[in-house]
Amino acid sequence: MLNQDEVMAAARALHAAERERRQIRPVSHTHPAMTMADAYAIQDAWVAIKRAEGRRIRGRKIGLTSRAMQEAMQIREPDYGTLLDDMFFEDGSTIEAGRFTDPRIEVEMAFVLKNSLAGEDLSLTDVLTATDYVVPALEIIAARSHRVDPETGAARTVLDTIADNAANAGIVLGGRPMRPEDVDLRWAGAMLYRNGVIEETGLAAGVLNHPGNGLVWLARRFAAHGISLQAGEVILSGSFTRPVAIRPGDVFHADYGRMGSIACRFE
Repeated sequence: MLNQDEVMAAARALHAAERERRQIRPVSHTHPAMTMADAYAIQDAWVAIKRAEGRRIRGRKIGLTSRAMQEAMQIREPDYGTLLDDMFFEDGSTIEAGRFTDPRIEVEMAFVLKNSLAGEDLSLTDVLTATDYVVPALEIIAARSHRVDPETGAARTVLDTIADNAANAGIVLGGRPMRPEDVDLRWAGAMLYRNGVIEETGLAAGVLNHPGNGLVWLARRFAAHGISLQAGEVILSGSFTRPVAIRPGDVFHADYGRMGSIACRFE
């Protein structure tokens, strides 16, 4: 495992990369023996740096929830990251594309909690009961480390993604908030348009058979560390489409049917 100095050095490097809008070498290429625990330790250290600078935690994100993505990354479980206050954008926003390194966009559902969630024996029913409402969301992901190392040609691993705060960069909430009992979330879906052309479509059942199962997984994982998902937090349950590249000038529109739609533009 990495020592504390190595963890902090990696966290500071990722923080500097984000601020300076440049990519760095994947951490796992510098530390080939690093573990998943090391990756989350780096993520935690980076979030602590941001909180010391005044950022507030507003929720969590769950990633790698689809079978296809897990197979691609050669893992058997999702990952998670932290949503901070400066990551949130309003529906219809114009967003600076250059703020992010190698940005992409994903289609998701966001759960807003009215009660906290904690414990290793939680069920999907517990998650739905604790949810105030579910609302459409677009997640902007970015890679602060190279997806492919320019020196070696090796791809970054899931450990690099986890250390990179699960590729968190931004979130746009929009559409129609709905109580979980008023919509069959497995069959809720969306069409993602880029500049008027449909790029991706999907159903939320692609997220662990029900998007709420992502919250079950996360709450159980946090329980081992005495952490709970807090009332008022926004929890991104995971993408049910492939990520689509973001370019300056792109306009995105996600149509969720009866759950409304979201739009944003990148300049």
